[in-house]
Amino acid sequence: MHRHPISRTFVIETVLFIVAALNVVLTLLWPDWIEIVFRVDPDNHSGSFEWALAGVAVAIAVLFGILARREWKKLSSQPA
Repeated sequence: MHRHPISRTFVIETVLFIVAALNVVLTLLWPDWIEIVFRVDPDNHSGSFEWALAGVAVAIAVLFGILARREWKKLSSQPA
């Protein structure tokens, strides 16, 4: 089995993917988390701000997931 070094780019992309995905999960489980955590109410308790943020987070998670996968494939195709 070959061991390939993991690039800084892969680590950053993976961490950003995880953070964005956690934001989506947090919003699904706790729709008014911004009001509770930051004690502000940007959407008058409608949850629309959190859902908009979750929508952006989904796009970010998909983007960084694709980039991390591409980086992983590039690393695994290099000789050890």
